[in-house]
Amino acid sequence: MTDEVGRDPEAVSKFVESFAAQLVEAGMQRMPARIFAALLSSDEGAMTSAELGEQLQISPAAVSGGVRYLAQQHMVSREREPGSRRERYRVHSNQWYEALTNREAVIKRWEGALREGVSSLGAGTPAGRRMAETLAFFEFVDGEIAAMMERWRLHRENLFGA
Repeated sequence: MTDEVGRDPEAVSKFVESFAAQLVEAGMQRMPARIFAALLSSDEGAMTSAELGEQLQISPAAVSGGVRYLAQQHMVSREREPGSRRERYRVHSNQWYEALTNREAVIKRWEGALREGVSSLGAGTPAGRRMAETLAFFEFVDGEIAAMMERWRLHRENLFGA
């Protein structure tokens, strides 16, 4: 059995659940992982709450909670259907870029907290040295992410155009 674009719905469902399981293993909550995988695997990259509920066999409340989490993580956005009050939830082609870029802000906050920790504990103490090493790690990661994101932007442009 195939859908209107020639895909096997059972194979799509297996992919969604398999990829969601990988996301859960990496630390994402189960329901947002399933919703994200369903959106990612849809041709339009967008679905309504009803469509997500039907495909995943979940309640409107589960969809709402999962989408709220994904929106907070900058992995999906909400948009109104033209001429309707219904919202569609969209995953964008650059969602990984956005999600990782938003992690930079978190890393910057951690760096600030770690600087305070080094100052409070004393750079010469064992705890202060450990804190300073952690700070140095995050400063290194922050710089690498910025450089990597620029390389990705250029690479993506070469592969897919502007």
